[in-house]
Amino acid sequence: MRTALVTGSYGLVGSVTVEALLKLGYRVVGVDNGMREYFFGTPTKHAFDGDYVHVNTDVRDLRHVFDVHGRFDAVVHTAAQPSHDWSAKEPLTDFGVNTVATVRLLELVREHCPESPFVYTSTSKVYGDTVNRLVYEETPTRLWPKYEYIDGVDETMSVDSCRHSLFGCSKLSADLYVQEYGKRFGIPTVCFRPGCITGADHAGAELHGFLSYLVKCVVNGTPYRVIGYGGIQVRDNIHATDLVSMFLEFIQDPSCGEVYNAGGGVPCSCSILEALEYVSRHVGKVPEVVHVPEARYGDHKWWVSDCKKFRSRYPSWAPVYNTWQKVIDSVGSF
Repeated sequence: MRTALVTGSYGLVGSVTVEALLKLGYRVVGVDNGMREYFFGTPTKHAFDGDYVHVNTDVRDLRHVFDVHGRFDAVVHTAAQPSHDWSAKEPLTDFGVNTVATVRLLELVREHCPESPFVYTSTSKVYGDTVNRLVYEETPTRLWPKYEYIDGVDETMSVDSCRHSLFGCSKLSADLYVQEYGKRFGIPTVCFRPGCITGADHAGAELHGFLSYLVKCVVNGTPYRVIGYGGIQVRDNIHATDLVSMFLEFIQDPSCGEVYNAGGGVPCSCSILEALEYVSRHVGKVPEVVHVPEARYGDHKWWVSDCKKFRSRYPSWAPVYNTWQKVIDSVGSF
């Protein structure tokens, strides 16, 4: 029987990964010690149907997991400190969880199963705020780029000479290590760089989780803070199920040291103002909105992912969920 390791197995992407691999007949070893509650005060736990083994341990030291299980046929690394705001509170914790843990896990894979696919959940934040330098057309409800990247940002955008946030730095460091282990040691590694991820199991904290948190505020009557840019900043969104289907495509047909942007693209993009308007109509509540003039440090004015590179390699992949299906999915969570 094939066995897979999934770190962050109780998180949004990790839990969907576990379920998908179980359906494919894998035995899954999941690692999660509930550190999300420390980050955001929102505990998460899942029950899985199938051959699932849970290990409650810190992702920064997984040698004993490999000592017990020997090798894995696939490794999916979703565990992270995922907030660029939170990273400034404890930079060493952020670096330890995001960078050190990733390098240690890569070394364990190199030692025990260097032929196995290694999937790393990176982030669009590795590009820093370079995207803010584009020239935009401003409408009452959103921004549109006028000349460059009108179909979304591809993997050629520079990661240099910009503001990243400490989270962006720790994730970029890990991202580069994942690439280098693939190229230097021939391990089939891949970095997926999603923007906003959503889904019914998203915990939705203000510092992490755009659509989920927005829906939660509208449903519960909590004031929603629009931080910077007047609410016309744009994000594309990818459902966790669609992101994990990208993981599975790579696991079934891997290569070494790959990088792919991952998102819903222009059709699955919306501004904060557009999301607020749609959710308020769907829920039947008018949200209380508080505008904060100053933008978050290193935040994107606009982010839409261009997935042409991934589609050219895996032409059968296409996202199943559109933007507003994602919103409705989130509504059902609260």
